[in-house]
Amino acid sequence: MRVLSSDVPERVWHSSGVGTWTDRGGASTAPLGTATAVTIGTFDGVHRGHQALLRRTREVAEGLPVVAVTFDPHPVAVFAPDRVPPRLTSLQRRIELLHEPAPGVRGADHVRVLDFDRAMAGWSPEEFVERVVVEELGARHVVVGENFTFGAKAAGTTETLRDLCARHGCDASAFTLVGDAYGADGAPWSSTRVRALVAEARLEEAAALLGRPHEVDGVVTPGDQRGRDLGFPTANVPVQADYCVPPDGVYAGRLLTGDADYPAAISVGTNPTFAGTERRVESYVMDHGHDLDLYGRPVRVQLVSHLRPMVAYRGVDALVEQMHADVEQARAALA
Repeated sequence: MRVLSSDVPERVWHSSGVGTWTDRGGASTAPLGTATAVTIGTFDGVHRGHQALLRRTREVAEGLPVVAVTFDPHPVAVFAPDRVPPRLTSLQRRIELLHEPAPGVRGADHVRVLDFDRAMAGWSPEEFVERVVVEELGARHVVVGENFTFGAKAAGTTETLRDLCARHGCDASAFTLVGDAYGADGAPWSSTRVRALVAEARLEEAAALLGRPHEVDGVVTPGDQRGRDLGFPTANVPVQADYCVPPDGVYAGRLLTGDADYPAAISVGTNPTFAGTERRVESYVMDHGHDLDLYGRPVRVQLVSHLRPMVAYRGVDALVEQMHADVEQARAALA
């Protein structure tokens, strides 16, 4: 038990067992048993603005454990499934990044995933604060982005949050997510902007917002084996329909699996020279492509630089010649 102030009654914090939390992606669900400092958001991409939120939460925590609360699925999936934005990260990767968001930045001690559904979408702002912030997390400090809304029909604003938290001896603050290091226009750090940049293959600018290259993750599956026959074996990752992937084309990047980090020339698309139909991310690992067996292994593909658009070639010889040129161009881009 902990007393937050002289006029706030003593409380025991516990998990109420109402099915609020999900263990998907490896997030914690066990009772915390202590007061906390909390930051709440969708956190898709865990970009530099989200990293700043975590840093600010750590600053106000006064030694309390920091808890990052995120949602799965994206709240828009409940209200308007046809308007759900493409994901910048998988849930598991989001959780990993919230724990360790950037080199030299200490992330959350605990990550909690709210199992967002229609029932939760109908909670009033008061119910959200009382059930999640107070009863489940025992929050003493809450930090959110300045555009944060919550509760049924997004009725709760940051001002609402401050008022409701104050009733329970908790302080809440809103943080302005504007990047001072991204361009001269003081552009906001936002997942929406990152998605727009990725959609235009402006990957260096997206990386400036994210604090790292944009990634696509998945499990390597067998392909058509054409790359191996042509001398360029690739690790193939099918493109998930709800994932944010840049336009079809050829890219310089890196393939990460386990502790290994390989430079790669990467093709995104359907392989139009052979009239392919399945959209894939195909990575040719330079200097190691013939030695690796990655089938069935989870990988992350970092897309660093756009080299050229996808083209359908008239013959295999022309394609192979271009692939050699692509590899050299990718090598130069990554040097």
